[in-house]
Amino acid sequence: NIGCDTLELQLTTTHYMTSDLILSTNLTNLTDCTNTNSSCTVSTASFTLAYLFIFMPCMVGNYLVCLIVVKNRHMRTVTNLFILNLAISDLLVGIFCIPTTLVDNLITGWPFSNAVCKLSGLVQGISVAASVFTLVAIAVDRFRCIVYPFKPKLTLLVAKATIGLVWALALVIMLPSAVMLTVDQEKGHFMVSSDNQIYPLYYCYETWPDPEMRKVYTMVLFTHIYLMPLALIMIMYGCIGAKLSATAVLSNSGHPDIKSPISQRKVKVVKMLIVVALLFMLSWLPLWTLMLLTDYARPEGDQLDLLTGYIFPFSHWLAFSNSSINPIIYGYFNENFKKGFQAACRPGSCCSCGGQRQWGGQQQWGGQQWGGQRQWGGQRQWGGQQQWGGQQQ
Repeated sequence: NIGCDTLELQLTTTHYMTSDLILSTNLTNLTDCTNTNSSCTVSTASFTLAYLFIFMPCMVGNYLVCLIVVKNRHMRTVTNLFILNLAISDLLVGIFCIPTTLVDNLITGWPFSNAVCKLSGLVQGISVAASVFTLVAIAVDRFRCIVYPFKPKLTLLVAKATIGLVWALALVIMLPSAVMLTVDQEKGHFMVSSDNQIYPLYYCYETWPDPEMRKVYTMVLFTHIYLMPLALIMIMYGCIGAKLSATAVLSNSGHPDIKSPISQRKVKVVKMLIVVALLFMLSWLPLWTLMLLTDYARPEGDQLDLLTGYIFPFSHWLAFSNSSINPIIYGYFNENFKKGFQAACRPGSCCSCGGQRQWGGQQQWGGQQWGGQRQWGGQRQWGGQQQWGGQQQ
């Protein structure tokens, strides 16, 4: 096990790692293998199982969501296109965030090239930003459909253009992070392997000319890909809730001549989307709070050890678990997705959920995710890419 065979040494002190070093690099090395091998093995196994628990549902569930929407032409509605885009961004979280964060929790240092450092951090950030912006697009679509039911619905062409805009905005807002990300050697610190070989310690992190610029950029990210989008989502779903309540009052007040254009199917879809947005907000809140705390409060000593050893890893796991929950929500609230999942899980029909099958007829759903490598934990990345040791490639 790599995490159990390496130990970081500092030339100028006998400490395992000083608080200043941890503060400057935001390490999240959970398996402190200076203890017994048995405890290290248990710790490594625990983290591996915890991340597998969210990785497998994330990959399988979101893949099936994509397959269901793409293969079944009756599922190609505006809302479902946005859900397809959300599933794609969740898949990217599963591919680029979850594995790197797991490895980041087990070993120290960065073993890859500078290009990998920049590209990985960029893709991680884009996938999280795209998820948020897609949730906003879904809320806007539902707002138009419910609050203004007689206005023209969004077309598939407009939905595709909106999805393109979502990814473009995600790229623009994360470009500064990719530009500033670099691999550098930590002077005075080395990695010692089990066979007593000494290697320089490299890490991947954002090198800003002024530390205050990093704080500003952190606040920009927090504002634009968490606070403002979710505020807009809450406002629009609040208006939707008020509209649905008013419609229910009219329907129950003895006005049989008043026919509501809002079907129960649309109401159920809105409930599902509200649950998706609410769970996203709650699952990412702890990680955003920690990223702001480490940049602005700069905790030290025992507080820092508690953050890097326990709270950051749990916040990572909670944030990434959101990507594995969404397919479960779709299957619970929507019969079409539920039947699609059931068809895919039948023996001998793993990929048969597409074609011309019409699960539930032509149901239309109303027309229609940090330090250093800005990781959403550890080095403020969207997971992983802290400082793994070894030689820069």
